Amino acid sequence: MRVHPPLAGGGDARGHVPRTPKINKAAGRLKKRSTRGVACAHNNHTDTNKATMSTTTTEKKFPGGTICCIGAGYVGGPTMAVMAKYCPDVKVLVVDKDQRKIDSWNSPDLPIYEPDLKPIVEAQRNVNLFFSTNVEQSIAEAEIVFLCVNTPNKEYGHTGGYDLFGYESAARAVAAASTTSKVVVEKSTVPVRTGDVIRKILEANKRSPEIHFEILSNPEFLAEGTAIKNLVYPDRVLIGCMQTPEGHAAEEKLASIYKRWIEDSHIARTNLWSSELTKLAANALLAQRISSINALSCLCEQCGADVQEVSRVCGMDPRIGSHFLNSSVGFGGSCFQKDIQGLIYLCEYYYQPEAAEYWRQVLKMNDHQKDRFARNIVKTLFGNVKNKNICVLGFAFKKDTGDFRDSAALDVIAFLLKEQANVFLYDPKVPYEEINKVFPRVHCEKSPYAAAAQSVAIAVLTEWDEFRTYDYAAIYDKMSKPAFLFDGRNLLNHEELRKIGFNVYSIGKPLVQ
Repeated sequence: MRVHPPLAGGGDARGHVPRTPKINKAAGRLKKRSTRGVACAHNNHTDTNKATMSTTTTEKKFPGGTICCIGAGYVGGPTMAVMAKYCPDVKVLVVDKDQRKIDSWNSPDLPIYEPDLKPIVEAQRNVNLFFSTNVEQSIAEAEIVFLCVNTPNKEYGHTGGYDLFGYESAARAVAAASTTSKVVVEKSTVPVRTGDVIRKILEANKRSPEIHFEILSNPEFLAEGTAIKNLVYPDRVLIGCMQTPEGHAAEEKLASIYKRWIEDSHIARTNLWSSELTKLAANALLAQRISSINALSCLCEQCGADVQEVSRVCGMDPRIGSHFLNSSVGFGGSCFQKDIQGLIYLCEYYYQPEAAEYWRQVLKMNDHQKDRFARNIVKTLFGNVKNKNICVLGFAFKKDTGDFRDSAALDVIAFLLKEQANVFLYDPKVPYEEINKVFPRVHCEKSPYAAAAQSVAIAVLTEWDEFRTYDYAAIYDKMSKPAFLFDGRNLLNHEELRKIGFNVYSIGKPLVQ
């Protein structure tokens, strides 16, 4: 039995509260932590530019040294919060130029939603975790600097790939502010050989010939909605370095931080370029599995097979496994599409057109799945949805997150609006002002019952657990008839819905009249 380290409220990931932390050596996952207490921080909003302490204070209070993270987004904030929790003798500085984002991190309303994140931030904030806009001073104070800035796909000019403008700017800031040698860690997803770019910028702009920068690749493998669990007991931590004595020394310096709560056997070490490529490869392979099962779902709907049964039996083969074989309306989020597009660009850059086309097909299948789902709604509703009310349940790209980047809902709703449907939407976490920035014509409702009232159809686009708990008989009574339900996540009990009176359409299942 694996023993989980405590999460929010002192309990573990399963809600248990152990009396004394113990480690199952056979599991080999977690290490014993120091039991020295750390005072909890007050939650009062503080002046963000006073959050960074002086070097003298650091030497007295934080013998473990100082870490700086540039970028307070989905990766930087949670990663540094967990690092601060398990390294109480290390000062962790999270900096960002966005004053509103920093103010939010220093307030009760964090800028992102992630289960178990808020209690950790509140416990460590202004104890050994500090959020500020004081980029220069924080870099100067740190021994290790993480680069966690956004690296979106390039959507301008004549070349593709990643837009590394923010990354280059962060590297220039590190060079300008550093008065001592530092370990610079690539945490964001970047294309292969980005380490060369960062090294050239640092060397060309450093303040003194005596200053040395060692580049490491330490990509994140976080899934939104489970990011804290992924950080607390990861399947692996990857560190890539240059194969030199200095590179390996930097590698071990970073590994010593992670070994505060992770067994060394779960820290994978590679060369710098292998690490950079591995992050792209991991996401591409996961997305490939989703597109593969979705391609089979098209066939299942036509021949009478059930994609969930096909997936279950295929997943029993240990060579295949069951993960990421759930057919759906399509994958979304900030990673899969962006990273496959980055991989396609790399294949083309290195003159591998066949490999580029292979990965391009993964994205084409994903787009096809979203398109055919939306078209099926229109076709089923007698070929016309003009002025018809359609209820959409879910806007986030997956459950347990407020992130809707590249969500399948974006494509489906855009299609329905183009067909002049009236869209009524409910999502439990995505701020409605953000939804209306994208779709001003969408009616955002405070409850699923209000969204479904007088609608002719419901489209389930996010797999929120609460969607399973609704009183669908009450919802059905308020809908126009005949009432249709399109389950884009195969989430609900279709047999029960049909008994209520719904005409149910799902992914990869034969149509039941």
